Amino acid sequence: MFKNYTLKLILTTIIFYFTVIATANSQSHYNFTQSKKKKQSVSFKLINNLIVIPVIVNEKKLSFILDTGVSKTILFNIDESEVAGFKNVQKSKIHGLGKGNSVQALKTKGNVITLKNIINNNEEIHIILKRYFDFSAKMGTEIHGILGYNLLKDFVVKINYVNSKIYFYKNSKYILKKCKQCEILPIEIYKKKPYLDISIQLDTVGKKMQKAKMLIDSGGTESLWIFENPKQNIKTPIKHYNDILGEGFSGIVYGNRSRIPNTKIGTVTIKQPTVSFLDSLTTENARKFKQRNGSIGAEVLKRFTVWLNYSKKQIMLKKNKFFKDEFHYNMSGIDVIYNGDVYVKEKQKEVLIDAFGRDVATEKAGSSTEKYVLKLKPSYKIRTVIKDSPAYNAGLKKDDIILRLNSTEFQFLKLSDFYYAFQEKDNKKVKLTIKRNGKILKFEFRLKKRI
Repeated sequence: MFKNYTLKLILTTIIFYFTVIATANSQSHYNFTQSKKKKQSVSFKLINNLIVIPVIVNEKKLSFILDTGVSKTILFNIDESEVAGFKNVQKSKIHGLGKGNSVQALKTKGNVITLKNIINNNEEIHIILKRYFDFSAKMGTEIHGILGYNLLKDFVVKINYVNSKIYFYKNSKYILKKCKQCEILPIEIYKKKPYLDISIQLDTVGKKMQKAKMLIDSGGTESLWIFENPKQNIKTPIKHYNDILGEGFSGIVYGNRSRIPNTKIGTVTIKQPTVSFLDSLTTENARKFKQRNGSIGAEVLKRFTVWLNYSKKQIMLKKNKFFKDEFHYNMSGIDVIYNGDVYVKEKQKEVLIDAFGRDVATEKAGSSTEKYVLKLKPSYKIRTVIKDSPAYNAGLKKDDIILRLNSTEFQFLKLSDFYYAFQEKDNKKVKLTIKRNGKILKFEFRLKKRI
C-alpha cells in the first residue's frame, strides 16, 4: 500500500513538473535574438501623438501602434482570405470604449513577431476583420495592428519622444536610476494594464486636489480622459462643450470637452490641460475596474521621457522640451479622415544634360509637347460635423470630400495638416473647397475657442 502511494506521488510530481514546463514553454515571451544582448533601440514615427513601430508578423512587414492601454496583441485591416495563413484560429470577442457591443474577432496562436532584434515565437493575436474597423482612415497612413502588454512586460522600456526612439532593456540587467529631474512612481498592473495615481484640480475657484487612478494609455491621442462620478464629486466643469471624442472598438466615444486648472503627477504640476469627460454609457466596459477614474493619454506622456518597468511596477518620468507646450484642441467642429488614394494628374519632369554633362531638371510648361503622368495621392473627407460648431454653421456636411485646405490642394496635404490647421488659434480663418454630389463648393469659417 505504501509503495503504491509512493509511486503514485512520484508519478503525480512528474506529471505536475512536465505540465508546468509545458505551460511555461507555451506562454508568450519576447526575447533578444542574441542571448548576450542587453539593449535594443527601435525608431518610431509619432503620428497624431501615437507611436507607430515597424514589426514583422509571420514574415510580413507591418506597422503597429505601441499601446500601453491594451492587454492583447490585435491585428486589423486584413481580409478574410488572409486569415487562412494563421494557425489555431478560434472565435473571440474584444471590448472597448464606445456605446456599441463587443467586436467579433478571431484568436490565433503560435505566431512569430519580430521587432528588429527582438522576437516572440509564440504570440497570441486577435484579428479584427477589415470590415469592422479601419484604423488607417483615422491615422492617414496604413496601420495594421496594436501591440501592448505582451511586449512591454518582458523588458524595461524607455520611450524618448524627442528623438523618436524606444529602448528595450533586459529586465534582469536594468535598474531605474534616480536623478534630480526624474520622478520614479509606483504603478499598479490590473488585467495586464498599467495604472498610476495622480491628483486633479477640477474647481477653478478653490485649489482642492482630488486623487484619481488613471490608466497609462500611450494609445490615446488626447491629454486626459476622466470618468464622471457623482459619488466622488467628479463632474464636468461648467465651461465645456459636447463633442465626439473619438472611436473605440465598440463604437463612437461621446463626452464633454473642457479644461482644468492643474494636474499633478508625483511632484510635477501640469497646468491647464485639456480634459475629456466621458459619460457612463460610453465607458461601461472601462468602468469594470471600479477604482479607475480615467486615462492619461499621449498628449501628456509625450511631454516626458518615459521609463516603464512592469516587473517592478514602476514608471519614471523626466520632462522634455515639449513639457511647456500649450494644450490645444480641435476648434473647427469637424473630424477629417483619410479617404483612400486617388489618381492625380501631374506634369512629367524630364532630366536634361547640359553642355557640361550636368543634370538639369526642367518642366515642359506651356509647350505643345507637355506630358502628364498619373500618380496615386491620399484623399480626405469629413467624417463627422458637430452641431452648432463653426464648420456646421458654415454649411459643411458629413462625407464632404476635401479638395483644398486654405491655399493647399489635397494631394499635397497630410492628415496632420488638418489637425494643426484646426488647432491654430482663436478666430483664425479656415477655407475649405469640397466636392459634394459632383459639385465643387467653397466654404470658410473662423475657429472658435470654446473652453
